[in-house]
Amino acid sequence: MGSDVFLQLTVSGLSNGMVYALVAVGFVVIFKASDVINFAQGEFLLFGAYLAFAFIAQFGLPWSLGVLATLLTAAMIGLIVERLVLRPLIGEPVISMIMVTIGLSSLLRAVVNGIWGVRPKAFPNFIPSGEVEFLGAIVGIDRLLVIAIAAILLTVLTLFFRHTRDGIAMRAIADDQQAALSMGISIKRVLAVAWAMAAITAAVAGIMLANTVGVSHDIIFIGLRVFPVVILGGLDSVPGAIVGGGVIGLLESYTAGYTTSGLELIVPYIVLILVLMVRPYGLFGKEIIERV
Repeated sequence: MGSDVFLQLTVSGLSNGMVYALVAVGFVVIFKASDVINFAQGEFLLFGAYLAFAFIAQFGLPWSLGVLATLLTAAMIGLIVERLVLRPLIGEPVISMIMVTIGLSSLLRAVVNGIWGVRPKAFPNFIPSGEVEFLGAIVGIDRLLVIAIAAILLTVLTLFFRHTRDGIAMRAIADDQQAALSMGISIKRVLAVAWAMAAITAAVAGIMLANTVGVSHDIIFIGLRVFPVVILGGLDSVPGAIVGGGVIGLLESYTAGYTTSGLELIVPYIVLILVLMVRPYGLFGKEIIERV
């Protein structure tokens, strides 16, 4: 295997890694706002893919309008979930909210099954396909576009958390809800923004996956494979999610290309265990020291 194969694997790994990073950002957003791990993020990913299929393939909307409708619907679903499911639990123990997200994952999966069934769907490709020569290697145009689109979105999200009131407020609420309230921060508003953003990022990742691998319930497993990304980068770090997504995506791609088939499925979890042993808060996570 020469340098051209290495470059092909690198582009493939980075494109997968950027999708992982988008999903991981959804975890980070919810954790920053509420100190809760959202176990329904994989189902948001699935819902986004099927919504895009419905608007573009079933309703026949142009891809631009279909994508816009998908993102708006995803944001609305996120707001509804926050308003009806999570908001009544403000001030309750964190474990209560975590258990609710586990139940929410089953509910969303059942809704998808009831509307679209369990059979895979053919998704009309709207990201240009084909191949192009890149640094001496032949790579897919869709892979390069996925990397570019995801990089732009992730940069915007990083700037949002660093330079906007809502981004800073999310971290304040996660640290201490009572203190945040005393400073005039609206917990309800910030949580609503967080859930809408998590749903939108998952929908974008779902659309990208639908374009490259089709629409099926296997997309849910991508949500599970994102956990090593989140742990590696740090639960409260958007840059960490980006770096973690890139590292895990590349490790999977190189392992699949250079070793026995199937080994790439366990490599992320080996990394997860090693990171937890050395840096329990991840590479970019904030270490929390509690004095008693």
